[in-house]
Amino acid sequence: MTDQAESRIQLTKDMPAAAADVDLVIESIPEVPKIKKAFYQQLAPLLPEKALIATNSSTFLPSTFAADTGRPDKYLALHFANTIWLRNTVEIMGHPGTDMGVVNALFDFSREIGMIPVILHKEQPGYILNSLLVPFLNAAYKLWGTDVADAHTIDRVWMLATGAPRGPFAVIDVVGLRTSYEIFSQQTDPVSIAVAAKIKDRINRGYLGMESGQGFYHYPNPEYMQSGFLTGEGRTTTLA
Repeated sequence: MTDQAESRIQLTKDMPAAAADVDLVIESIPEVPKIKKAFYQQLAPLLPEKALIATNSSTFLPSTFAADTGRPDKYLALHFANTIWLRNTVEIMGHPGTDMGVVNALFDFSREIGMIPVILHKEQPGYILNSLLVPFLNAAYKLWGTDVADAHTIDRVWMLATGAPRGPFAVIDVVGLRTSYEIFSQQTDPVSIAVAAKIKDRINRGYLGMESGQGFYHYPNPEYMQSGFLTGEGRTTTLA
């Protein structure tokens, strides 16, 4: 089934051709408002009237970009969780101008592709999932970024105390460090600036997370899954 799906994917750099007869556009570009706005403004005149637009933004509200889409009534957020083949949730979040029929259409679409859709009653930065997850990851980042403890120690404490199968930095590796940097680099408080600088240093050295084979852990056999990690007796070298 995976091979069949992959065989149907066509890649193109020709935006007019890609937009010519599209039913739904799902935007998943970097969490940088200027880039998103420019994309929507370029896309808007190319789309057929029927087309719906959704953003997979992790943190931004759809109302921030609705006017740039040229069809605010047909625009909303459709947020997929990471590793959707295992955790098949999708959050649907409209803005005050979104047509309810579009919300329902995206709900049905999500069901059709095997997801479990959840409709939010109103806009919320981070939806439900990231409203819970981001403060957790930020707290870990700030402990690491201010040199309170290294990443592996922070993860061990969390795993030992809660029984969780992975700690915050293992989760960060799944999300990817570039996404974290984009979020922290837009903050102006001293701690966030320090965290952003440390993340940027890791990115510059190729530590992007699972996508590059190393982030806060080495992959495909991360240290937190190895014997002795929780007690500090195994291979627990933290990537500095």
